Amino acid sequence: MGSTKTSLILGFLGFLFLDSLLFCSAYNVHHYSFLLRETNFTRLCTTKSMFTVNGQWPGPTIHVRKGDKAFVNVHNNGDYGVTIHWHGVKQPKNPWSDGPENITQCPIKPGKNFTYEVIFSDEEGTLWWHAHSDWSRATIHGAIVILPEIGKTYPFPKPYAEQVLILAEWFNGDVKELIDEATSTGGDPTPSNAYALNGQPGFPNNCSNETTFRFPVQYGKTYLLRLVNAGMNEEMFFGIAKHNITVVAQDAAYIKPITTSYIMITPGQTMDILVTANQAPSYYYIAASPFFDSSAPYDTTNTSAILQYTGTYTIPTTIPYPTLPNVTDKAAADNFTTRIRSLASAEHPVYVPKNVTTRIFITVSVNQIVCANASCGGPSGNRLSASLNNISFVTPSTDVLQAYYKSLPNVFDKDFPNLPPYKFNFTGDVGNNTLYPSLGTKAKLINYGDVVEIVYQGTNVGNAENHPMHLHGFSFYLVGTGYGNFDLTNSTKTYNLIDPPEVNTIGVPKNGWAAIRFVANNPGVWFMHCHLERHASWGMDTVLIVKNGPTKETSIRPPPANLPICS
Repeated sequence: MGSTKTSLILGFLGFLFLDSLLFCSAYNVHHYSFLLRETNFTRLCTTKSMFTVNGQWPGPTIHVRKGDKAFVNVHNNGDYGVTIHWHGVKQPKNPWSDGPENITQCPIKPGKNFTYEVIFSDEEGTLWWHAHSDWSRATIHGAIVILPEIGKTYPFPKPYAEQVLILAEWFNGDVKELIDEATSTGGDPTPSNAYALNGQPGFPNNCSNETTFRFPVQYGKTYLLRLVNAGMNEEMFFGIAKHNITVVAQDAAYIKPITTSYIMITPGQTMDILVTANQAPSYYYIAASPFFDSSAPYDTTNTSAILQYTGTYTIPTTIPYPTLPNVTDKAAADNFTTRIRSLASAEHPVYVPKNVTTRIFITVSVNQIVCANASCGGPSGNRLSASLNNISFVTPSTDVLQAYYKSLPNVFDKDFPNLPPYKFNFTGDVGNNTLYPSLGTKAKLINYGDVVEIVYQGTNVGNAENHPMHLHGFSFYLVGTGYGNFDLTNSTKTYNLIDPPEVNTIGVPKNGWAAIRFVANNPGVWFMHCHLERHASWGMDTVLIVKNGPTKETSIRPPPANLPICS
């Protein structure tokens, strides 16, 4: 069930304007068929059935060029409803195919199908797709490779070959049962049993050495690795033994090359990485280990693959393993992430908004909900929760997009606040004042064309940690980060407005802040949430609604005829 494509040249002159870039309306159209079904897999000496696309884990890679379009027909032969999200694809004016369950569509029911129209615009590099229903993305995900337009090339020497690498998590138990149990009790979900690279845990995990993923390389050649962190709840350090790596893109946007011995990548992020096979021909471990700066339970294991040189040589009795930072090494994580800058070249310019018209300040917290008679499985017998601006998001039974488009009542409120309910020492001794959030399905309405700045303020409420925040429908500029409480007068002096990275997922530092900017030029209903799955499940989410502009070209497209039915 692969891909077909046909050339489509529109019979009129037209241009798509997005993020200040113009694209000629000539593009290729690709067709994919995704069959969702249960498939047996064995890892760690454990065999189980799990929900997959086309019987693969990870799922198939989608290949397109910049500005192309893909139609993906998703047939659900599973046991429960599911949706698919095209992570980092802006979908201009087309939120109907964005995918988050009960935000832009209701789930595709068992036995039904739905065709997504995936519209690519200025993205170039690596993105990914994944299920966006409960925790089904643990097993339903894959890469998206976006090549340059025909006649153009990379802003670096063309590599000899390319390889997709997907970081994921393996659970010995049924993932849906695990999250259903945690939701029922209100406690922390059970951590994964292993991480995986391209579906294999690798050394040093049980029953994994023989099935380790191997990447063959030729001495002297340079390769492009397309790395995706499809993990559920952990940020990861990544490196290759005795080889430096050079990061050249993040979230399908080019950056100034960073040569390093390791990287740190959060769930939801992608990175394009060059590696030159310049060591003595042998085997070398490619490895990833968690970066975790919280006291919550987490998967403490490592995962590995093998960089395997071609040719004739003696296989080493001990394969070199990369030296990665310690699991709590915040300084090592910062030393990498603070180096990331947009390429900002003539061929790949940046357009950092300067004149902000809408400012939103959002506190990001882990909370609790009181349970009667201390009957729940969280701290003090309460239910674990999470919030943005002290509001824990409640997912509606009818999707927000249809409710907004059709003016359906009693589905969501339009009053998500620009500020938290009151100011406190966010990263200090917070006491119990903000431990208990309000519950609601609230959205923030933004005028088309507004220049938006969002400051995410991490808090010491509950269990403080780093939060990878993801916004659908946009790439945005990460203009600043810092520790402690954000201050509008002094913190803004540290902003990078020259070459900040243009991304779709950013890490809000533990007890720190991160500031992003974007132009609200993509009308639609767009989900915003933490990409740590347990936090998203607890309510660390909200919805941004960008209103229509003054013309048809600046307005949401009409809905497709075959949208899944809500029930």
